[in-house]
Amino acid sequence: MAAATRSAPLLTVEHLTMQFGGLIAVNDVSFVAEKSKITAIIGPNGAGKTTVFNCITGFYSPTVGRLALHGDGRDFLLERMEGYQIAQKARVARTFQNIRLFPSMSVLENLLVAQHNVLMRASGMTLLGLLGAPSFRRAEQDAIEYARYWLDRVGLTNAADLDAGTLPYGAQRRLEIARAMCTRPSLLCLDEPAAGLNNVESRELNHLLTFIRDEHEIGVLLIEHDMSVVMGISDRIVVLDYGRKIADGTPEEVRHSPEVIRAYLGEEESDTLPPEIAADLERGGERGGEREGGEREGGTGSPP
Repeated sequence: MAAATRSAPLLTVEHLTMQFGGLIAVNDVSFVAEKSKITAIIGPNGAGKTTVFNCITGFYSPTVGRLALHGDGRDFLLERMEGYQIAQKARVARTFQNIRLFPSMSVLENLLVAQHNVLMRASGMTLLGLLGAPSFRRAEQDAIEYARYWLDRVGLTNAADLDAGTLPYGAQRRLEIARAMCTRPSLLCLDEPAAGLNNVESRELNHLLTFIRDEHEIGVLLIEHDMSVVMGISDRIVVLDYGRKIADGTPEEVRHSPEVIRAYLGEEESDTLPPEIAADLERGGERGGEREGGEREGGTGSPP
């Protein structure tokens, strides 16, 4: 994609390096993510994808690198901020590989919890809430309406009063995304949202993410192994292998990158995917399949 056609970046990652002792999990990675665009980060198991997310969202302090989020008329240097500040001030929301709902709370309550900061400000740090001030009641009603809006978007309106833990797996995945959206993020980071979904649920996920991008103009940063999701909705794809960036471009550019083909499939001589292998990549196939322990390092407990 020509530089002239690209919008101003929402997130700029420059020379990101994350080292754990003698292990370099991410090695001098740079890329940008744009507003109203879906940027996917892909790569074989152990490539460093989740480590990049952990640096962006404050779980790790990077060894080297600059992580700048450009929003609300100012730049937030994420590498200098605590995790709660990244969520609250820079408005970066995140989901995880494993579902992290409040299972004993209702579906609606899970979305109201996500609006805690707004409600606390409206309550005057609880005093106005205790007094039942009209301003707090209005804010509370607005929060409920916003939660119900997202329940409708993810098809869970009729489940609003059910415990979140009783929902089917796919519905819990959609609820997690709705909860993240209730924080009103400028950047939505999704770590393998299609994991465990069937084909129908994956198509529904595609529709939801494109709706978030197009209607709410949110920048989405996505880690995903399901290539039908990645290739179907991504505006740009960043490919990692052994902690290095080996490709960065449109889905079509990445699909035909010799380095990407070698990283996923070990093909040394081909410049394009054979038809039968391309179909496998579309279904999310990876080099060597799943390894014991879930990581390419052999399940030694090394960071992702």
